[in-house]
Amino acid sequence: MMKTLVCLVLGLFVLKVAAAVPSRHVRQVELDTYDSANYDVDLENLNLETQDIYDYDDGLAIDEPQIEIGTLAPMVDSYQAPAASLEEEDEETPLRPFSSSASSASSASSASSASSASSASGESGVSMGPDTQGGLPTCLLCTCLGTSVYCDDLKLESVPPLPKETTHFYARYNKITKINKSDFANMNNLKKIDVTSNQISSINEDALYGLPALEELVVRENNLIQLPALPNTMVLVDASHNRLGSKGIQNEAFKDMHNLMYLYLTDNGIAYIPVPLPESLRSLHLQNNNIQMMHEDTFCNMNDFNYIRNALEDIRLDGNPINLSKTPQAYICLPRVPIGDLI
Repeated sequence: MMKTLVCLVLGLFVLKVAAAVPSRHVRQVELDTYDSANYDVDLENLNLETQDIYDYDDGLAIDEPQIEIGTLAPMVDSYQAPAASLEEEDEETPLRPFSSSASSASSASSASSASSASSASGESGVSMGPDTQGGLPTCLLCTCLGTSVYCDDLKLESVPPLPKETTHFYARYNKITKINKSDFANMNNLKKIDVTSNQISSINEDALYGLPALEELVVRENNLIQLPALPNTMVLVDASHNRLGSKGIQNEAFKDMHNLMYLYLTDNGIAYIPVPLPESLRSLHLQNNNIQMMHEDTFCNMNDFNYIRNALEDIRLDGNPINLSKTPQAYICLPRVPIGDLI
């Protein structure tokens, strides 16, 4: 009975040692440390009992693989997951609650952006203009870029109200029939008007003359029978393809236009060259009219044979019933002979 008890105690001790020191090769047990008196063991027979213990120990599952300390998996508490990607962070980041201050900042930012966009589009310096007949401001009906207003091909029947800062106005390919005095009233910055290809039959006599900055007027392809009075600031006048006839241009209409460089009156049924022409003129187009004669002083000064008119290099008289060879003295001051029939 005592022997069995000793065996059990020693077996428990061996198991405890094996668990504390996981080495399959340590088998020697220091039995000298135990007090034999406590167990009433005969020391003479201790070798046999120890051998029995070894035999018992061999019967344990010692050959099973042992886990080394260096290969233990890390503790879950100390595990750190890899950093999430930017996409995952965006998905995992909760939305912040909307606040009134954020709303105000967002509104201010939007207003600033809208202001910048408006400034980039040129509308910051140009008002939207009065409402048109359709109930829309001009810059919504038309396109306003800077101080230029584009109203091309909109089936307009009249000139829309323009912002006062307008400098260039384009209303080509519409159905405008008349230009009234009030259409360009107080437009002190207006430099160019282009109403090509409309149905304009009349322009009020005072509609354009009072425009202090006007330089270019393009009224091609309309039904004009009378060219209105124009300011002396004109640089270009293009009234080609109208119906001016022999009475559609006032006497000495271009005499005081000292900046006039381009005068285009093609296809109008004109019967004469509208003299006197300013010295600044470079290009004169009168083709396809009804001009039959020319005077020797039309372009030159017959009292000064040294006079040379270098600026006027482009004169078109082709398509007129005139024989240029009959007035050779009329071209001696010009750098080039006019284009037209010489027979």
